Amino acid sequence: MRIHLSSVFVDDQETALRFYTDVLGFVKKHDVPLGEDRWLTVVSPEDPDGTELVLEPSGHPAVQPYKTALVRDGIPATAFAVDDVHAEYARLRELGVRFTQEPVEAGPVIFAVLDDTCGNLIQIIHNK
Repeated sequence: MRIHLSSVFVDDQETALRFYTDVLGFVKKHDVPLGEDRWLTVVSPEDPDGTELVLEPSGHPAVQPYKTALVRDGIPATAFAVDDVHAEYARLRELGVRFTQEPVEAGPVIFAVLDDTCGNLIQIIHNK
């Protein structure tokens, strides 16, 4: 068994697609119209057949209270592995990404937390 899909709820799919591809560097995998929304996934360019991230519309009534509570409490919706948190932090800051947590060492890992512009906090992390 392996993880095939994971989702992050986004306020606007088009804004999310631009952020996750143009800024974070993911690649669009699927973009299928479904009424007012889309089945929209991105993947790592390093693993195009790997786990897909669904940029899931936030339309369900339970989603907004959930997302609001996570952000209020500083809890990331998901985490992405990077080779070097400090380098990625610097690269993303240059692109105007807002971080809610600068790089921090915590035991065997270094992590930072960013705002994805779509209603979520996202952690970037690597093992020391």
